[in-house]
Amino acid sequence: MKQYLIRGGKPLSGVVSVSGAKNAAVAILPAALLINGCCRIENVPDISDTRLLLEILDSMGAKIRRLSPNTIDIDCSHARDSEANDALVRRIRASYYFIGAQLGRFGHARVALPGGCNFGPRPIDQHIKGFEAMGASVDVINGYVCANAPAEGLCGGRVNLDMVSVGATMNIMIGAVLADGITIIENAAKEPHVVDLANFLNAMGAKVSGAGTDVIKIRGVKSLHGGSYTIIPDQIEAGTYMAAVAAAGGNVLIQNLIPKHMDCISAKLREMGASVTEYDDSIRVERTDRLKKANVKTLPYPGFPTDMQPQIAVCMALAQGTSIITESIYDTRFRYCAELCRMGASIKVETKVAVISGVESLTGCTVHACDLRAGAAMVIAGLAAEGTTIIEDVEYIERGYETLIEKLSALGADIRRVEKPDPTTVPSAG
Repeated sequence: MKQYLIRGGKPLSGVVSVSGAKNAAVAILPAALLINGCCRIENVPDISDTRLLLEILDSMGAKIRRLSPNTIDIDCSHARDSEANDALVRRIRASYYFIGAQLGRFGHARVALPGGCNFGPRPIDQHIKGFEAMGASVDVINGYVCANAPAEGLCGGRVNLDMVSVGATMNIMIGAVLADGITIIENAAKEPHVVDLANFLNAMGAKVSGAGTDVIKIRGVKSLHGGSYTIIPDQIEAGTYMAAVAAAGGNVLIQNLIPKHMDCISAKLREMGASVTEYDDSIRVERTDRLKKANVKTLPYPGFPTDMQPQIAVCMALAQGTSIITESIYDTRFRYCAELCRMGASIKVETKVAVISGVESLTGCTVHACDLRAGAAMVIAGLAAEGTTIIEDVEYIERGYETLIEKLSALGADIRRVEKPDPTTVPSAG
């Protein structure tokens, strides 16, 4: 087992480059199953989630060639009509995209219910609603999602999502690109990674329009062909580094991002007193004085992302005054607050609202990464805290951040990945 050991209290300075978007990559890789030919995908983040998805594709007979850590050739022309590996599927939330991909390609799918971060129930009922609108029959049997298209295949349908769901929007899109006719998704998610998936599919011959709006139309095609595509930069990774500078202090240029995607995060950090300067494909964040209080309500894009909620909470924990976070996406995403309070934060949580009274400083201790973004928040807290912080369960963090230790170390952080002591080991006498 690994831990992160952080000696905090050091301002960050220098330049950091953002990797490819995790939330785009984890949908694009399963979607490669639909393509008849080789596709080259560039700017793939080298993280545990993408490695797992590639393992699943490999187990299904895909030919995979890694040209560099972030460029991959995938040829699924001769992929087998087989179930995705259960043990791998249960380790990653995004494995549910194989339901849409297999249903679209083979006409049926049997995929174990997905795993991933545990911060409350995240049902896939909206995914199922979409597949049923295209004529599929879908049942959840003994922990498996079993979906079957009619004998003539999926057909276009109209789906009005009951709530804005990124996963459902992308999964339905994947399932619909080879369906007969037009599929319309209403109340669709508008996140940058939804647009990126649509652009990837279109580059391979699909006909998807309206991505980035709340109505997406997919005109089914007979087949998809090979090609090349570059994944967009990761909005949440970029936001995490922005929050880290705001919390720990310093001056950092964050490169390889799309400033427009960062608008809501940039605006909130400016409101809190950080300096945020935008360039063509980079942002400079500087913070010298103590941060000021602010309020945040998480919302679907272009609102403040729920995946940035724990990171901004660390900034609020160190800000002057009382801040309030209202979580409108997930019911139980405040479990990390107990860990921050162990470091000296003052946070009161009631259901979907956290009231954060800013303190002068945090103190390092041993904390737990409850999930991916909560783990990122613990890293930020450790960077800003006085003394030494040890973070356990770092495998959650490594699901979504590529070379995090190396990138932060290059900014002057004192952070290391170390072996967790084995509690069963008995020291030798003398």
